[in-house]
Amino acid sequence: MPRLANDVQACEIHATDADLDDLRARLAAARLPETETVCRAAPGPLRWEQGVPLADLVDVVNYWRTTYDWRSFEARLDRIGQFRTTIDDLGIHFLHRRSTRAAATPLILTHGWPGSIAEFIDVVDELADPKAPAAPAFHVVVPSLPGFGYSDKPATTGWGIEKIAATWVELMERLGYRRFVAHGGDWGGVITTVLGGRFPDRVLGIHTTFAQAPPGLPTDGLTAAERRWTEDTHDFWRNRAAYAKQQATRPQTIGYSLVDSPVGLLAWILDKFAEWSDTEDSPFETISRDRILDDVTLYWLTRSGASSARIYYESHNSLDPDLRVDVPAAITMYPRDIEKYPRAWAQERYRQIVRWTSPEFGGHFPSLEVPGYFVTDLQEGLAAVLATHR
Repeated sequence: MPRLANDVQACEIHATDADLDDLRARLAAARLPETETVCRAAPGPLRWEQGVPLADLVDVVNYWRTTYDWRSFEARLDRIGQFRTTIDDLGIHFLHRRSTRAAATPLILTHGWPGSIAEFIDVVDELADPKAPAAPAFHVVVPSLPGFGYSDKPATTGWGIEKIAATWVELMERLGYRRFVAHGGDWGGVITTVLGGRFPDRVLGIHTTFAQAPPGLPTDGLTAAERRWTEDTHDFWRNRAAYAKQQATRPQTIGYSLVDSPVGLLAWILDKFAEWSDTEDSPFETISRDRILDDVTLYWLTRSGASSARIYYESHNSLDPDLRVDVPAAITMYPRDIEKYPRAWAQERYRQIVRWTSPEFGGHFPSLEVPGYFVTDLQEGLAAVLATHR
């Protein structure tokens, strides 16, 4: 077993009873707006045309206040293993689950926004110690991005995707993992791309659900389905990305509401789970209320509404257009994700695609929506990556 650096410390982080009582009191005293003017009968995606429907929000708020169990989530984090270390004067919180298999490969999983380490708690055990003897096993590391969860909040600018990727390399080094594989989606996919492109001597290969092509590529030669992908992606950024522009330009302003109002925070995040998941109406068709509330409550208790939004200020449209990834890459494009790029475009950046998958189901949060498929796909994708090194 690798020897941990002296400045990596095990920890158990628990919310105070006072903070949980305060949350429930705020939920009970919430002031809500009137019903949306596009009120329609369930089910149907048009119910969400103006955002989270009032009836849905009231139902989740009541469950959050009376039934949801945060202590159960804390216990699951403790069972996986929580740690902290300080890199460039910033405390980084992470989960670390070592496999029992001697031949396991180190793997770092990076979340995005509005996700968190909560996205991965249901898949860590199977990735570390898979039931199938032939499946690859991994020593799993799941860090909280700077400004997210129990990682520290940067007090200065500069914590963008390039610095975070370099920080992850240092984190893995401190854990004794000189070489490793990486996975991510959303911002985690961008950071994983930077890892593969900037640190090929450290990164064996990557798996990502976000494979952003370089700008300006022609549509000539694309299939009809691939053209729809590019049109959907363009439509998303033109018509459905106001949240990103707000957080990229005024994270402090929206942050006051997100840190002061748990209902406001819930609505801001739940809206994305609804729109970005592969469902016909509610995100709860595929993701439990408990899993979404694990994520939202983590944001609430750590007061990270503003600090997490700042990743957009630091990194929006900042992926180097000339960055190329020469390490082997496995790429999965889920059908209801918000950004999808044709393989012909993606391979202009990812020069060694060893596996390309387009499943029939799944959206932006596959580890929560289709966890069984997600694990198998990640195992098979990283197995293809590792096969290139044999």
